[in-house]
Amino acid sequence: MPDKSAPDKPWVMRTYAGHSSAAESNALYRKNLAKGQTGLSVAFDLPTQTGYDPDHVLSRGEVGKVGVPIPHLGAMRRLFQDIPLSEMNTSMTINATAMWLLAMYQVAAEEQGVDPAQLAGTTQNDIIKEYLSRGTYVFPPEHSLRLTTDMIAYTVNNIPKWNPLNICSYHLQEAGATPTQELAFALSTAIAVLDSVKASGQVADEDFEKVVGRISFFVNAGVRFIEETCKMRAFGQLWEEITRERYGVQDPKMRRLRYGVQVNSLGLTEAQPENNVQRIVLEMLGVTLSKSARARAVQLPAWNEALGLPRPWDQQWSLRLQQVLAFESDLLEYEDIFDGSHVIEAKVAELVEGAKAEIDRVQAMGGAVAAVESGYMKSELVGSHAERRAKIEAGEIKVVGVNSYIETEPSPLTEDLDAAIMVADPQAEANAVADVQKWRSEQDRAAVDAALAALQEQAKTDQNLMAATLDAVRAGATVGEWAGALREVYGEYRAPTGVSGVVGVAEAGAELTAVRERVRKTGEELGSRLRLLVGKPGLDGHSNGAEQIAVRARDAGFEVIYQGIRLTPEQIVAAAVAEDVHVVGLSILSGSHMELVPDVQKRLLEAGVENVPLIVGGIIPDSDGRRLEESGIAAVFTPKDFGMTDIMGRIVDEVRKANGLDV
Repeated sequence: MPDKSAPDKPWVMRTYAGHSSAAESNALYRKNLAKGQTGLSVAFDLPTQTGYDPDHVLSRGEVGKVGVPIPHLGAMRRLFQDIPLSEMNTSMTINATAMWLLAMYQVAAEEQGVDPAQLAGTTQNDIIKEYLSRGTYVFPPEHSLRLTTDMIAYTVNNIPKWNPLNICSYHLQEAGATPTQELAFALSTAIAVLDSVKASGQVADEDFEKVVGRISFFVNAGVRFIEETCKMRAFGQLWEEITRERYGVQDPKMRRLRYGVQVNSLGLTEAQPENNVQRIVLEMLGVTLSKSARARAVQLPAWNEALGLPRPWDQQWSLRLQQVLAFESDLLEYEDIFDGSHVIEAKVAELVEGAKAEIDRVQAMGGAVAAVESGYMKSELVGSHAERRAKIEAGEIKVVGVNSYIETEPSPLTEDLDAAIMVADPQAEANAVADVQKWRSEQDRAAVDAALAALQEQAKTDQNLMAATLDAVRAGATVGEWAGALREVYGEYRAPTGVSGVVGVAEAGAELTAVRERVRKTGEELGSRLRLLVGKPGLDGHSNGAEQIAVRARDAGFEVIYQGIRLTPEQIVAAAVAEDVHVVGLSILSGSHMELVPDVQKRLLEAGVENVPLIVGGIIPDSDGRRLEESGIAAVFTPKDFGMTDIMGRIVDEVRKANGLDV
């Protein structure tokens, strides 16, 4: 018999969505709400996330691709048109520009007649993980932490139901974090932020536990769902201990770990993508089976995310997975089914012990910010990721359909690959550029300039910047203008890449040894050691693939030039010329490959760079890959090309072909 007469209330069910334009995203949100979705999770495009307007040079090819462009208040109004914000629980995946987006959301709600105190939702606002994994940072860590601190203080005092910080270990796992590292680095981030809020003096001591109570987490769940269950139980145990012992929080409710989850997207496979459905279900179990460690909100990726942008039907399928578990199974009718399990307790204890040791190590360095600036945390993640990749290649970790059980029947889901994903509106960027230019042409320029000047003056003091940001929103400023004003005060930042010093393969097997010999021999024939430039054009901050290519190329004997993320095509070509490289490799996961790759190709030719093959890797649909190869791109690699050493061999082949050497 069930433990209770009435089942528990299910978690908030979301789908992560936003694309092309505010109007199209609004229509999608209203459809999803009608299908039973119980919260909104807004995906913003990369220019919005990194503080650029759609017509900025770095925005080219990125507008409306991985989310919706919201550069100004008019776009925010359209995004939530006919959606009552007083009734919504809205999650916004936004970090560097979180203050700006929250201010626009508040003003849009006020225009609907909603008191800000009624608003419920979350701004991710975890800038530290951006330096480690996702790459959408703008300002140096110290100043970014100040913006986060100001937002937390403002919301606690003015929007009490809002979660101003959603510490995001999600991307840490995708960047290679082990469960222990995910726990330790996320909790170290929490300590850094809470210490900063306490030191700012903006929240009264008696209200500080409200700050702790509004901190939430956003985690990843991989396919090892027993380990993930234990990780979440360990997370709750560690958070309860930190908040009680370090911050003296007395109310048990304020010490409770509150978290949402998006299950692992980068673990989804392009090969036999139908297998991703069962992966997603197993990953969902890791954050729902244990009642005491159950997620407050869940959003699931779609089966075809390794192929491209999911369609509305694909997102509906993922929503239905949640609904079947919540409403058809008996999961919610029982107390925690793991309580008393000595197996679970032992694994949780092991994770807690390891995480505490790693937290102590980070604290001894001066905390999370210092561990970012020194490059420690980033290099640890790159090293863990390289180790896991090597095990997949060696077959020690099996990935069904990729390195094992690769025989397959033709899939009806992917008979027409171009129809199996949604293609972003090709007019979206031009429309967004026209829209922001029209918006700026209708601004009260004097009011905007005055608001931005006031923002800059206050940024030089310790005043809370939320009021000045709200004034800039109401005056009609854009995200690029707001971020640009702060860039002038705070400067910009380039985070450590984490690549230097990491060894991807401790012992070279026969395959890597053979590639090393070919790299050495080709270098001798060409008169110098082979040099590979790894470039990340545009605003795509998913650097994991580029980092792993850089590490393996160095293991294979290449001299590697990798300058990190967010480069213009001009900067990449200038580096190729200055370093006199033998091959250029571009990594793009944001869907901007058809704009940025031809631009780099054209500029290389204009610079007189000859006999230098251009190769590309990323989430690239087959039809786009064929078009790129037909235009002269030497090779296109996608997630199905998991053998890193094989890729190195192909790169050597292309260098030899380009220079008239035998292959």
